[in-house]
Amino acid sequence: MNQRWSLDELYKSFESKEFKKDYEKCIKDIERIKEWAESNFKDSSDAAHKMRRYIKTINEFYMLYSRLYSYAQLTVSVEARNEKALKVIDCLEEKAAELTKPEVSFQKWLGTISNINEIIASDSCLKKFEFFFRENLEKSKYLLSDKEEALISKMKTTGSAAWEKLQGLLTSTLLVEITLDGEDKKLPLPIIRNMAYNKDAELRKKAYEAELKAYQKIDESVAACLNGIKGEVITVSRMKGYKSPLEKTVLDSRMDLETLYAMIAAMRESLPDFHRYFRKKAELMGYKNGLPFYEMFAPMGDADMQFSYKEARDYIVASFRTFSDKLADYAAHAFDNRWIDAEPREGKRGGAFCENLHSIGESRILTNFDGSFSNMTTLAHELGHGYHGACLMKEEYLNSDYPMPIAETASIFCETIVKEAALKTANKEEAFSMLENDISDSAQVIVDIYSRFIFESEVFKRRESGSLSVNELKEIMLDAQKEAYGNGLDPDFLHPYMWLCKPHYYSADYNFYNFPYAFGLLFSKGLYAEYLKKGKEFTAEYDRMLSVTGKMSIEDVVKVMNIDVHDPGFWRSSLELIEKDIDRFIKLG
Repeated sequence: MNQRWSLDELYKSFESKEFKKDYEKCIKDIERIKEWAESNFKDSSDAAHKMRRYIKTINEFYMLYSRLYSYAQLTVSVEARNEKALKVIDCLEEKAAELTKPEVSFQKWLGTISNINEIIASDSCLKKFEFFFRENLEKSKYLLSDKEEALISKMKTTGSAAWEKLQGLLTSTLLVEITLDGEDKKLPLPIIRNMAYNKDAELRKKAYEAELKAYQKIDESVAACLNGIKGEVITVSRMKGYKSPLEKTVLDSRMDLETLYAMIAAMRESLPDFHRYFRKKAELMGYKNGLPFYEMFAPMGDADMQFSYKEARDYIVASFRTFSDKLADYAAHAFDNRWIDAEPREGKRGGAFCENLHSIGESRILTNFDGSFSNMTTLAHELGHGYHGACLMKEEYLNSDYPMPIAETASIFCETIVKEAALKTANKEEAFSMLENDISDSAQVIVDIYSRFIFESEVFKRRESGSLSVNELKEIMLDAQKEAYGNGLDPDFLHPYMWLCKPHYYSADYNFYNFPYAFGLLFSKGLYAEYLKKGKEFTAEYDRMLSVTGKMSIEDVVKVMNIDVHDPGFWRSSLELIEKDIDRFIKLG
């Protein structure tokens, strides 16, 4: 099967007539929106008409803009040095920054309409976008002057956005020197990091050491990226009146701090159980001082859990079909129509992601598939993101953008479907391996995510006083890992550079992109338990919940499933499911 995606459905090339025509229209539309907003947001007269006109215009604009931008961004993700794509991204970001002024004008203008509730309630077109209007009203509280907002947006293109691109370029083009079978090689970073899942213990350690050594080539540059981005975030957050970058992130995530703290408290309580798991794995592998970092993903048991790409495709589709035909058909279509780029290669970024392309009703998925069970479940994870997007395709573009925490729900739910299906047919050795793999994944989402939350909180705290050196960043990361992993890991073999290789730290618009994964895991665990109780009738409720995630707060979205995320007990009940798996693993070991 072809392991490279097709982007032809977006555009054939940057030189195609279609791309050039759309690009030209996009640039002209920006000018039209600016002119129209300047003329119409001076007073509240004819408010309903202006609201309808604005919503229609920007909805159509962002459909077009997202198509152009996604084409360039997806191209760069597999061709890091594609100059044309990089130039298009720069130009689009720079031009889109000019929309800040009309968007700010719109938000401020909304606040001047005294009877806005009546207007929305009496107009079916506006009612459809009620959440969009109310969210913009809330954001208006944190607005600066039009000139200041426009300046900040413009400066970001040469500030945080430029730093983010540099980090991506440095890590995606970094070649790691390693000796394999007596031959000196230079391999892309994703391939080296994937070796952490290899059965060969010597290779796992060698890859870990080579990875850490390679980072020394770029650590000063990437530290500058992180300092530049976090410094900008602190400055802008303070100027806008947020108490902290965390408060801004929580508001942008459409959730409240009560939800976050209830979840974090439950996660912290669960850490000793994960420490038991790490110590048991260390014991089974012959380590006495806790598990070395390079052994965290070591496969356990003698089960041969390798998959060809086609086998992974068939396994995922069959597993999804136990849940619903709609989900299975979506996955099959994605595989068979080249929506997935799975082949690791030089110039391709590491990790995995899914880009939902609302403009054409499709998705594109990037992974670095190596045949492991873990990589197979990563494919299922990203297909879950794609399915979430498919459930939103009937919504208008402006009602399709869901917040970070809820974003991981469908992906982790799909992982769970595949893992549970695999456990049902597994022999004892396979069951042991899969159970360990599942706990390992949960540990990443709970323990490692908690360490990242600690790390980022401390970085923001110290960055207020000045830039942080490479050694300071390494120290903060090690301290965070020690606090989260406790005596589960060997303190002499941690990962001081985990801040360098994770792209989540490098977006000024998505700070603390760590706790959403924990939310997704624990929320999806609770949902899966409900699915086991209700059976097939659950699937329609689940699809409905996904379909409203772009136009509700998180607290309202979860009410669709009768869940209270303010209650720490809900989070504890999900963590108890993982605790039972840990108990089972320890007994089997």
